[in-house]
Amino acid sequence: MVTDPKTWLKSYSPGMPSTLDYPRAPLYHFLQESTARYPERAAIIYQDSSEGNEPVTKTYLSLDEDSSRFAAALVSLGVRKGDRVAYYIQNSPELITGFYGILKAGAVPVPCNVMYRAEELAYHLNDSGAKVLFCEAELYPTAQQVLAETPVSNVIVAGGNVDGQAISWDSLLTSVSPLTDLPALDVDEDLALLPYTGGTTGIPKGAMLTHANMVANAVQFRDWFGYEPGGEVFVATLPLFHIGGIAGVMSVPLSAGGTIVLFRRFSAERVLKAIQDYRATRFLGVPTMYIALLNHENASKYDLSSLRASRTSAAPLPKAVKESFDSLVGHEVLVEGYGLTETSPLTHANPVNDARAGSIGVPLPDTDALVFDADDGVDEMPLGEVGELALRGPQVMKGYWKRPLETSEAIRNGWFYTGDLAYMDERGYFFIVDRKKDVINAAGFKVWPREVEEVLYQHPSVRLAAVLGVPDDYRGETVKAVIALREAHEFKTEESARKHILAHCQHHLASYKIPRIVEFRDELPLSAAGKVLRRVMREEAIEAE
Repeated sequence: MVTDPKTWLKSYSPGMPSTLDYPRAPLYHFLQESTARYPERAAIIYQDSSEGNEPVTKTYLSLDEDSSRFAAALVSLGVRKGDRVAYYIQNSPELITGFYGILKAGAVPVPCNVMYRAEELAYHLNDSGAKVLFCEAELYPTAQQVLAETPVSNVIVAGGNVDGQAISWDSLLTSVSPLTDLPALDVDEDLALLPYTGGTTGIPKGAMLTHANMVANAVQFRDWFGYEPGGEVFVATLPLFHIGGIAGVMSVPLSAGGTIVLFRRFSAERVLKAIQDYRATRFLGVPTMYIALLNHENASKYDLSSLRASRTSAAPLPKAVKESFDSLVGHEVLVEGYGLTETSPLTHANPVNDARAGSIGVPLPDTDALVFDADDGVDEMPLGEVGELALRGPQVMKGYWKRPLETSEAIRNGWFYTGDLAYMDERGYFFIVDRKKDVINAAGFKVWPREVEEVLYQHPSVRLAAVLGVPDDYRGETVKAVIALREAHEFKTEESARKHILAHCQHHLASYKIPRIVEFRDELPLSAAGKVLRRVMREEAIEAE
């Protein structure tokens, strides 16, 4: 070994064990457990985005009973253990109820991004072999375009009138009694979730996450951040079709008996108000959300001091954003972590009492991480040297759905190779440098986009930034920065902005890292999870050649 095994354990918070106990139970066990402890506590407070609508509260008892009714309804429609049930619906109490009903029926939830067009939806329904589609009325017309081309035999629609081809959610739930004889499950083999990954980089692949995977990560997540049983309030805006939302603001909060203040979609002003009004203790978001909160004109007028910890992942967190958000709240609160769809998702997080800016933190209990040579994937890299991050732990997926070749390429000798370039420091903290495929080779020099982006974010006029490599006949690739400026920026012309920002870069970067091309936009393309889509901008640059 090049490094001492599990160096990171020395950096754990006092009292945090290196290993945890995990219930040998299905994922829905946590809902049943919290219902037994806190039956009348609010499980969900739904903040409908429509003006004038009052919040809708759903207790643990109501959520547990209604999810069991939905399970019974699915069984009556012929759904059996292991069948896939897709959902195509915005954040709502119906989504959460449906999710746990699918699990209780022994079936496998297949989350579908609500931004999918008909062809994209058809791909996911066909690849997963979904037997039932659960969607909302607003999205039903999109689904109707392709249902005949899929294996879906029944469609359940929530939130509106349905035609004769679909089943009403409301009528379905009132027509059955709660399912009590739940199917027996093998938690190590049976799937709790089939989320798709790779949509921003290639053909989407289903990640087979077992009940044991999801339960383990919920316990790791909950214990690492010290959630108080029955005492947490989560403001939830992450989409519940994304693994970060499914775990971070649904299954984990419910495992702790928490209250989920649920939003249909993100709104900076409504999030700030909800944190203040509900004395929220937790908020999970992606970096672009924190940037939006900081940029809100009235951000400083809200009392956010109730927050105990806010976590971010999905994309690199600029140091300047962390420092500014901590200052806004009034104490250190924003903690960066790291996870992937294939890992349920969380594998790393900063200790709450010792967060290091720019680091994804240390591996969670029972999680191993190594940095291997990025070329051969075999040799372990010394401390501080960059290589490909590989992981193993109870939260790592079983494999890719119906893709044995891709599974064997990703999981080798018991290690899941992430495709992310990283290094570990002497205290066991890990730092993501970039995706392997995103490294820019400019005239033989390697440029890490994140390093340049960090410098750009230090400039007070930069709101969003993305750095990418674009083709260059002479240099092979050249460095391009795409920037969205703050509304109150100081520049009169784009050329003036370009000169000032490049001068700023010259103070902080070697010459080969300085962007040769700077493009300004009002907004940058983002995925539904809030990630800046470098791939889209790279394709646009290539097409423009």
